[in-house]
Amino acid sequence: MLKQRPIAVILTAAAVLLVLAGCMVLPGKFVSDLALRRDGTFTFHYKGEIVLAALAPGAKSGMGGPEMGEADMPPAKFEPEPCTDPATDETHDCTAAELADQRAKWNDAQREQKEAKAQEKEQGRKMAQSMMGGIDPEDPKAADAFAAQLLRQQGWTSVVSKGQGKFLVDYTASGRLDHDFTFPTIERMPMVIPFVSVIRRADGSVRVDAPAFSTSAANPMMGGLGGMAGAMGGMTGASKAGGKGAAKPNAGPPVADGTFTVRTDGQILANNTDEGPKAEPASGTSRLDWKVDARTSAAPTALIKLGK
Repeated sequence: MLKQRPIAVILTAAAVLLVLAGCMVLPGKFVSDLALRRDGTFTFHYKGEIVLAALAPGAKSGMGGPEMGEADMPPAKFEPEPCTDPATDETHDCTAAELADQRAKWNDAQREQKEAKAQEKEQGRKMAQSMMGGIDPEDPKAADAFAAQLLRQQGWTSVVSKGQGKFLVDYTASGRLDHDFTFPTIERMPMVIPFVSVIRRADGSVRVDAPAFSTSAANPMMGGLGGMAGAMGGMTGASKAGGKGAAKPNAGPPVADGTFTVRTDGQILANNTDEGPKAEPASGTSRLDWKVDARTSAAPTALIKLGK
């Protein structure tokens, strides 16, 4: 009879979808710096990699593509159930008619499952497309479309697709902090965890946060779901092989690897760097440095007093 889909496959797909929803765009290898001046002006620069999660390896299993290990699954095979006498509840050899009835029901169930799976995949694809601002992740030109979308926005001076959802970018923004600033802000893509945000307070101070420059603070579910996706994918692969040998786990979310620097002539009220502010006498500024990698559990943050 029809067997239920493995729970590992279902949990893996759900995990990937939640990861995609929580972190559509993530940093890769990068260098980033922010200059804040007492007069309220700023300059921000980010150069390096960004990763579009929906195009990264392993993402398609959660949004309409092949399920993890699906290509290795053997075709479904009809297996007759024992036949019993309704009056005595005793088993007996199945008659041809009973076998035909079982097979017909099995075929119906297979067809329903196939239709349900196709509908599920289409819904996943549409969800991913919606999260990507209308870009279809199944389109071979999706990466080019995303790059073109970024280049239409001010500040993106270079966006080059490197394949597998990875892009090499160069972004610069300058202005006055009479409003809050967040990077990246991507047209028609609301589900983006900020790499860096600068929030202006009424007392003239600003709070700088870099939630995506960490392994867990950006999204408390990110690390757990990424690991679950990999573990579940590995479990699923092992079950396909009958438990023989170790299956390769699917890759989790990319891990940021870079440096973030804040320079300011304002008063640094608080920060979570390892070494604290460093004076730069030549420019009359102080510098805060964060090394961001797989060990960065706390997102960079600082509170700086500027002028009114």
